[in-house]
Order: sequence, then structure tokens, then C-alpha cells
Amino acid sequence: MSNSADSPPGPVRRPNRRPVRLLTAAVFALAGLIFVTSFNTAKGTNIRTDTSLLKLSDLIHERDRKNAELGDANAAVRHDIDTLVSRDHGTTDAEDARLNALEKGAGTKKVTGRALTVTLDDAPPNATANPGYPEPQPNDLVIHQQDLQAVVNALWKGGAEGIRVMDQRLISTSAVRCVGNTLILQGRVYSPPYKITAVGDQGKLRKALADSPAIQNYQLYVKAYGLGWKIDEHGKETLPGYTGTVDLHYAEPVG
Repeated sequence: MSNSADSPPGPVRRPNRRPVRLLTAAVFALAGLIFVTSFNTAKGTNIRTDTSLLKLSDLIHERDRKNAELGDANAAVRHDIDTLVSRDHGTTDAEDARLNALEKGAGTKKVTGRALTVTLDDAPPNATANPGYPEPQPNDLVIHQQDLQAVVNALWKGGAEGIRVMDQRLISTSAVRCVGNTLILQGRVYSPPYKITAVGDQGKLRKALADSPAIQNYQLYVKAYGLGWKIDEHGKETLPGYTGTVDLHYAEPVG
């Protein structure tokens, strides 16, 4: 009678590697899918340099630079047009005078005369309240859109023949707008201090500034928190004519 202990050992079961192979194949397939998707998304470009990843401030400065270049190009074209118009074109002296008056009123012609400049600026860093005033909030320490508008409106009311904000001449359709503590004017971006220059009767311009309720309120913040306020007079100043586009853009109903 044979003993089971003496019987030959059975075959040792080999490990089943099929699931591992399938998993490996799946990983390579997934990696290939990711590669193809990335390629189709990039379309041959470097994804890391997509403009969506750039800082917003960089985009703003780039657009500002581009707008400045377009403004210079437009000014050159306008100069060529003015040169052609100034030649003999069969108009009478009365018609020329009327055209010049319209161009001056529209701000497209330079204006020269006695002038003054108003400078507005944010409060100094780490500004605190002067005695007798409450501690400032962040909005109390920066120039706002209504402050710039108040100065511009007062200067127009004082009989300004022309106004320049920073390096741009204002016209009837110019909009003085602020986003945060930066000024956006006719496609350009500016930071404080803000300079507003007006040509006209200096006495009337000063009186209009002093009589403005909005500016009187601003002066309270000047005294309380040190916001910048300065007026400089000029014996003679020339404001260049506006050289940007004068086309009006508006919405139209469909159909």
C-alpha cells in the first residue's frame, strides 16, 4: 500500500500575470490619450505661454502700448488730412472761419494761452488721520473718478478753451473713468498723480474750482488724510488738438 507522502508532488501553480499585463496596457493607452488631447488643444503652440495664464496687469500694459501706437498712427493720418484740407479747395473766407471755429470747439485744433494745471494724488503711504478726524478707510486715501470729473467739470464751467488730462486732449465725447485707482481715458491707462491742464482765464478757472461743492468736499479729505491737491499757473501753454477717432459707436436693433 503506497503512502501518500511518497507520491510525487503536484505541479506548482504559476501566478496569473494576465491582469497585470492588462493594467499596464491600460496605463499606456491612457497616456497616449492624454498626449493626443494635449496636442489637439495646443494646436502646435506652447500651452505654458497661453495668454490666459499671463498676469492681468501685463495684458493691460500691452493693450495700453498698442493703443498708444494706434493713436500715433491715427495722428499721422489726421495730420496728412489737415494738410490736404488746408490747400486751396475753393471755399470762401467765411466758410474757412466757420470750419476753424467748429474744429476749435470740437477740440481737434491746438489752443494756446494762459493756463493752469491741477494735480491730484493719492495720500502718502501709511497715511493717518490728522487730529480731529476719524481714522481713514482705504477708499479715503485714493483718488476716485468723481474727483477727476469734478475738476474737469469745474474747469469747463470756468470757461476753459481746452482741457488736457495727462497727455490727452479732451473732446465732447471723452469719458473720464477710473477702475480701482487707475484712470482709463480714451483707451489709455494712467496712474496717479493725475494732471489736468486748462487754457483760459486763470481767475475764472480758479473761482470755478473754489465754488465747486464736489471739490470743496475733496478738500476736506486733503486736510484730513493728506490727499494731493496742487494748482500751478502757466504764462503760456499749448494744448495739442485731439488726434483720436471721432466716430460714434452705438447699438442697433436687429431686423
